[in-house]
Amino acid sequence: MSESASPLLVIVSGLSGSGKSVALKTFEDMDFYCADNLPVELLPAFVGSLLRDGDTPPRVAIGIDVRSRHSDLSRLPQWRAAVAELGFEARLLFFDADDATLLRRYADTRRRHPLSHLGLSLPEAIAREREITRPLREGADAVVDTSALNVHQLRQRIISAYAPDQHASLTLLFESFAYKRGVPADADFVFDARVLPNPHWNPELRPFSGRDAPVRQWLETQPEVTCYYDQISGLLDTWLPRLRGETRSYVTVAFGCTGGKHRSVYLAERLARHAREQGWEDVKTFHRELE
Repeated sequence: MSESASPLLVIVSGLSGSGKSVALKTFEDMDFYCADNLPVELLPAFVGSLLRDGDTPPRVAIGIDVRSRHSDLSRLPQWRAAVAELGFEARLLFFDADDATLLRRYADTRRRHPLSHLGLSLPEAIAREREITRPLREGADAVVDTSALNVHQLRQRIISAYAPDQHASLTLLFESFAYKRGVPADADFVFDARVLPNPHWNPELRPFSGRDAPVRQWLETQPEVTCYYDQISGLLDTWLPRLRGETRSYVTVAFGCTGGKHRSVYLAERLARHAREQGWEDVKTFHRELE
Protein backbone atom coordinates (compact mmCIF):
# COMPACT_ATOMS: atom_id res chain seq x y z
CA MET A 1 0.00 0.00 0.00
CA SER A 2 1.40 3.39 -0.90
CA GLU A 3 2.06 6.17 1.55
CA SER A 4 -0.61 8.83 1.80
CA ALA A 5 0.04 12.57 2.09
CA SER A 6 -2.26 12.56 5.11
CA PRO A 7 -1.22 10.94 8.39
CA LEU A 8 -2.28 7.30 8.42
CA LEU A 9 -4.34 5.77 11.22
CA VAL A 10 -4.75 1.98 11.22
CA ILE A 11 -7.47 0.72 13.56
CA VAL A 12 -6.52 -2.83 14.55
CA SER A 13 -9.50 -4.91 15.63
CA GLY A 14 -10.78 -8.46 15.51
CA LEU A 15 -11.40 -11.51 17.61
CA SER A 16 -9.41 -12.31 20.73
CA GLY A 17 -6.75 -14.83 19.78
CA SER A 18 -6.76 -13.87 16.10
CA GLY A 19 -3.37 -12.12 16.10
CA LYS A 20 -4.15 -8.51 17.02
CA SER A 21 -1.28 -8.34 19.52
CA VAL A 22 1.17 -9.64 16.92
CA ALA A 23 -0.18 -7.08 14.46
CA LEU A 24 0.24 -4.15 16.85
CA LYS A 25 3.75 -5.29 17.76
CA THR A 26 4.58 -5.46 14.07
CA PHE A 27 3.23 -1.96 13.49
CA GLU A 28 5.33 -0.78 16.44
CA ASP A 29 8.41 -2.39 14.89
CA MET A 30 7.64 -0.43 11.70
CA ASP A 31 7.77 2.83 13.72
CA PHE A 32 4.02 3.36 13.95
CA TYR A 33 2.87 5.24 17.04
CA CYS A 34 0.82 2.54 18.80
CA ALA A 35 -1.83 2.39 21.50
CA ASP A 36 -3.93 -0.58 22.56
CA ASN A 37 -7.34 -1.15 24.15
CA LEU A 38 -8.64 2.35 23.45
CA PRO A 39 -12.37 2.88 24.09
CA VAL A 40 -13.84 3.59 20.68
CA GLU A 41 -15.62 6.76 21.78
CA LEU A 42 -12.24 8.25 22.77
CA LEU A 43 -10.77 7.79 19.29
CA PRO A 44 -11.33 11.39 18.06
CA ALA A 45 -10.05 12.86 21.32
CA PHE A 46 -6.96 10.66 21.22
CA VAL A 47 -6.17 11.65 17.64
CA GLY A 48 -6.85 15.28 18.49
CA SER A 49 -4.30 15.09 21.31
CA LEU A 50 -1.68 13.91 18.83
CA LEU A 51 -2.39 16.93 16.65
CA ARG A 52 -2.15 19.33 19.59
CA ASP A 53 1.31 18.06 20.50
CA GLY A 54 2.63 19.81 17.40
CA ASP A 55 4.66 16.82 16.21
CA THR A 56 2.00 14.59 14.71
CA PRO A 57 3.27 11.06 14.04
CA PRO A 58 2.83 10.22 10.34
CA ARG A 59 1.61 6.68 11.08
CA VAL A 60 -0.52 5.55 14.01
CA ALA A 61 -1.99 2.14 14.91
CA ILE A 62 -4.67 1.75 17.60
CA GLY A 63 -6.14 -1.45 19.00
CA ILE A 64 -9.92 -1.43 19.60
CA ASP A 65 -11.85 -4.54 20.58
CA VAL A 66 -14.25 -6.08 23.11
CA ARG A 67 -11.95 -5.41 26.05
CA SER A 68 -13.55 -1.94 26.11
CA ARG A 69 -16.58 -3.32 27.94
CA HIS A 70 -18.70 -0.18 27.92
CA SER A 71 -18.01 0.90 24.35
CA ASP A 72 -20.58 0.68 21.57
CA LEU A 73 -18.49 -0.77 18.75
CA SER A 74 -21.33 -0.29 16.27
CA ARG A 75 -20.62 3.47 16.45
CA LEU A 76 -17.09 3.10 15.13
CA PRO A 77 -18.01 4.47 11.64
CA GLN A 78 -19.15 7.69 13.34
CA TRP A 79 -15.88 8.09 15.24
CA ARG A 80 -13.88 7.06 12.19
CA ALA A 81 -15.52 9.86 10.19
CA ALA A 82 -14.63 12.31 12.95
CA VAL A 83 -10.99 11.22 12.69
CA ALA A 84 -11.08 11.80 8.92
CA GLU A 85 -12.27 15.35 9.55
CA LEU A 86 -9.11 15.87 11.61
CA GLY A 87 -7.01 15.10 8.55
CA PHE A 88 -6.13 11.45 9.12
CA GLU A 89 -6.63 8.67 6.62
CA ALA A 90 -8.32 6.04 8.77
CA ARG A 91 -8.23 2.35 7.80
CA LEU A 92 -9.86 -0.49 9.70
CA LEU A 93 -8.01 -3.80 9.72
CA PHE A 94 -9.97 -6.75 11.16
CA PHE A 95 -8.33 -10.01 12.25
CA ASP A 96 -10.36 -13.20 12.24
CA ALA A 97 -9.87 -16.95 12.67
CA ASP A 98 -12.12 -19.98 12.69
CA ASP A 99 -13.47 -21.34 15.97
CA ALA A 100 -11.26 -24.44 15.98
CA THR A 101 -8.13 -22.31 15.64
CA LEU A 102 -9.21 -19.90 18.38
CA LEU A 103 -10.01 -22.78 20.74
CA ARG A 104 -6.63 -24.35 20.08
CA ARG A 105 -4.79 -21.08 20.68
CA TYR A 106 -6.58 -20.55 23.98
CA ALA A 107 -5.71 -24.11 24.99
CA ASP A 108 -2.05 -23.46 24.13
CA THR A 109 -1.78 -20.20 26.07
CA ARG A 110 -4.31 -20.99 28.84
CA ARG A 111 -5.41 -17.37 28.87
CA ARG A 112 -8.89 -16.23 29.82
CA HIS A 113 -11.20 -14.86 27.17
CA PRO A 114 -12.03 -11.16 27.77
CA LEU A 115 -15.75 -12.03 27.91
CA SER A 116 -15.29 -14.80 30.47
CA HIS A 117 -16.48 -12.38 33.18
CA LEU A 118 -19.99 -12.91 31.77
CA GLY A 119 -19.94 -16.50 32.96
CA LEU A 120 -19.75 -17.89 29.42
CA SER A 121 -17.95 -21.02 28.31
CA LEU A 122 -15.10 -20.44 25.86
CA PRO A 123 -17.14 -21.43 22.76
CA GLU A 124 -19.99 -19.21 23.98
CA ALA A 125 -17.60 -16.31 24.57
CA ILE A 126 -16.18 -16.64 21.06
CA ALA A 127 -19.67 -16.70 19.56
CA ARG A 128 -20.68 -13.66 21.59
CA GLU A 129 -17.55 -11.79 20.53
CA ARG A 130 -18.32 -12.54 16.88
CA GLU A 131 -21.74 -10.98 17.38
CA ILE A 132 -20.38 -7.88 19.12
CA THR A 133 -17.64 -7.27 16.55
CA ARG A 134 -19.77 -7.96 13.46
CA PRO A 135 -20.16 -4.21 12.70
CA LEU A 136 -16.39 -3.85 12.72
CA ARG A 137 -15.87 -6.81 10.41
CA GLU A 138 -18.50 -5.56 7.99
CA GLY A 139 -16.99 -2.08 7.90
CA ALA A 140 -13.36 -3.18 7.62
CA ASP A 141 -11.12 -2.11 4.75
CA ALA A 142 -9.46 -5.52 4.98
CA VAL A 143 -10.20 -8.76 6.84
CA VAL A 144 -7.22 -11.00 7.61
CA ASP A 145 -8.05 -14.64 8.36
CA THR A 146 -5.14 -15.95 10.44
CA SER A 147 -6.40 -19.53 10.80
CA ALA A 148 -3.64 -20.93 8.60
CA LEU A 149 -0.95 -18.35 9.45
CA ASN A 150 1.81 -18.64 12.01
CA VAL A 151 3.21 -15.54 13.70
CA HIS A 152 5.98 -15.12 11.12
CA GLN A 153 3.59 -15.32 8.17
CA LEU A 154 1.20 -12.85 9.79
CA ARG A 155 4.00 -10.43 10.53
CA GLN A 156 5.29 -10.67 6.97
CA ARG A 157 1.83 -10.08 5.54
CA ILE A 158 1.49 -6.84 7.53
CA ILE A 159 4.97 -5.67 6.56
CA SER A 160 4.27 -6.39 2.89
CA ALA A 161 1.04 -4.37 3.05
CA TYR A 162 2.19 -1.37 5.07
CA ALA A 163 5.96 -1.21 4.54
CA PRO A 164 6.73 -3.00 1.27
CA ASP A 165 10.08 -1.24 0.91
CA GLN A 166 11.24 -2.06 4.41
CA HIS A 167 14.42 -4.11 4.45
CA ALA A 168 13.54 -7.58 5.58
CA SER A 169 16.20 -7.94 8.26
CA LEU A 170 15.88 -10.90 10.58
CA THR A 171 14.47 -10.07 14.00
CA LEU A 172 15.45 -12.30 16.91
CA LEU A 173 12.99 -12.65 19.79
CA PHE A 174 14.21 -14.29 22.99
CA GLU A 175 11.19 -15.32 25.04
CA SER A 176 10.71 -16.84 28.49
CA PHE A 177 7.71 -18.88 29.59
CA ALA A 178 6.33 -21.23 32.25
CA TYR A 179 5.75 -24.81 31.18
CA LYS A 180 2.66 -24.96 33.38
CA ARG A 181 1.01 -22.44 31.03
CA GLY A 182 2.05 -24.16 27.84
CA VAL A 183 4.84 -23.86 25.28
CA PRO A 184 4.56 -20.79 22.98
CA ALA A 185 3.00 -22.04 19.77
CA ASP A 186 5.11 -19.76 17.57
CA ALA A 187 8.55 -20.65 18.99
CA ASP A 188 11.19 -21.83 16.49
CA PHE A 189 13.64 -23.05 19.14
CA VAL A 190 12.52 -24.27 22.57
CA PHE A 191 14.97 -24.99 25.40
CA ASP A 192 14.03 -26.53 28.74
CA ALA A 193 15.72 -24.78 31.67
CA ARG A 194 14.05 -26.94 34.32
CA VAL A 195 17.21 -29.07 34.41
CA LEU A 196 19.10 -26.17 36.02
CA PRO A 197 19.32 -25.22 39.72
CA ASN A 198 16.23 -23.28 40.74
CA PRO A 199 16.56 -19.92 42.57
CA HIS A 200 12.94 -20.32 43.67
CA TRP A 201 14.07 -22.56 46.52
CA ASN A 202 16.28 -19.82 47.95
CA PRO A 203 13.96 -17.63 50.08
CA GLU A 204 16.20 -14.60 49.56
CA LEU A 205 16.04 -14.93 45.76
CA ARG A 206 12.41 -15.96 45.37
CA PRO A 207 10.96 -12.41 45.20
CA PHE A 208 13.32 -11.43 42.36
CA SER A 209 13.22 -12.33 38.68
CA GLY A 210 15.92 -13.40 36.26
CA ARG A 211 16.36 -9.75 35.30
CA ASP A 212 17.58 -8.84 38.77
CA ALA A 213 21.23 -8.86 39.84
CA PRO A 214 20.87 -11.22 42.85
CA VAL A 215 19.37 -13.97 40.67
CA ARG A 216 21.82 -13.37 37.82
CA GLN A 217 24.81 -13.50 40.12
CA TRP A 218 23.58 -16.67 41.83
CA LEU A 219 22.93 -18.47 38.55
CA GLU A 220 26.31 -17.49 37.17
CA THR A 221 28.00 -19.30 40.05
CA GLN A 222 26.31 -22.58 39.10
CA PRO A 223 28.52 -24.85 36.89
CA GLU A 224 25.45 -26.42 35.26
CA VAL A 225 24.24 -22.98 34.14
CA THR A 226 27.63 -22.12 32.64
CA CYS A 227 27.72 -25.40 30.71
CA TYR A 228 24.11 -24.97 29.54
CA TYR A 229 24.71 -21.40 28.37
CA ASP A 230 27.91 -22.29 26.52
CA GLN A 231 26.25 -25.15 24.66
CA ILE A 232 23.10 -23.22 23.72
CA SER A 233 24.97 -20.09 22.65
CA GLY A 234 27.28 -22.21 20.50
CA LEU A 235 24.33 -23.91 18.83
CA LEU A 236 22.56 -20.61 18.13
CA ASP A 237 25.75 -18.94 16.89
CA THR A 238 26.11 -21.76 14.38
CA TRP A 239 22.57 -22.05 13.08
CA LEU A 240 20.81 -18.70 13.46
CA PRO A 241 22.90 -17.04 10.71
CA ARG A 242 21.74 -19.79 8.31
CA LEU A 243 18.20 -18.44 8.63
CA ARG A 244 19.12 -15.03 7.24
CA GLY A 245 18.74 -16.25 3.69
CA GLU A 246 15.18 -17.49 4.18
CA THR A 247 12.01 -15.48 3.53
CA ARG A 248 11.18 -15.30 7.23
CA SER A 249 11.70 -12.04 9.09
CA TYR A 250 11.28 -13.29 12.67
CA VAL A 251 12.86 -16.10 14.71
CA THR A 252 11.68 -16.86 18.24
CA VAL A 253 13.99 -18.60 20.71
CA ALA A 254 12.06 -19.66 23.82
CA PHE A 255 13.33 -20.76 27.22
CA GLY A 256 10.96 -22.44 29.64
CA CYS A 257 11.13 -23.24 33.33
CA THR A 258 8.61 -24.12 36.01
CA GLY A 259 7.33 -20.65 36.85
CA GLY A 260 8.76 -18.58 34.01
CA LYS A 261 10.31 -16.12 36.46
CA HIS A 262 13.95 -16.98 37.17
CA ARG A 263 15.94 -19.40 34.99
CA SER A 264 14.10 -18.85 31.72
CA VAL A 265 14.12 -15.05 32.12
CA TYR A 266 17.83 -15.06 32.92
CA LEU A 267 18.67 -17.16 29.87
CA ALA A 268 16.49 -15.14 27.50
CA GLU A 269 18.10 -11.91 28.66
CA ARG A 270 21.63 -13.28 28.56
CA LEU A 271 21.27 -14.84 25.10
CA ALA A 272 19.68 -11.65 23.78
CA ARG A 273 22.65 -9.68 25.07
CA HIS A 274 25.00 -12.21 23.48
CA ALA A 275 23.19 -11.91 20.13
CA ARG A 276 23.62 -8.13 20.18
CA GLU A 277 27.32 -8.60 20.92
CA GLN A 278 27.50 -10.91 17.91
CA GLY A 279 26.24 -8.11 15.66
CA TRP A 280 22.53 -8.86 15.38
CA GLU A 281 20.81 -5.50 14.97
CA ASP A 282 17.16 -6.29 15.78
CA VAL A 283 17.01 -8.28 19.02
CA LYS A 284 14.01 -8.25 21.35
CA THR A 285 12.98 -9.98 24.57
CA PHE A 286 9.55 -10.97 25.84
CA HIS A 287 8.82 -12.48 29.24
CA ARG A 288 5.36 -13.97 29.05
CA GLU A 289 4.84 -14.50 32.76
CA LEU A 290 6.20 -11.07 33.72
CA GLU A 291 4.29 -8.93 31.21
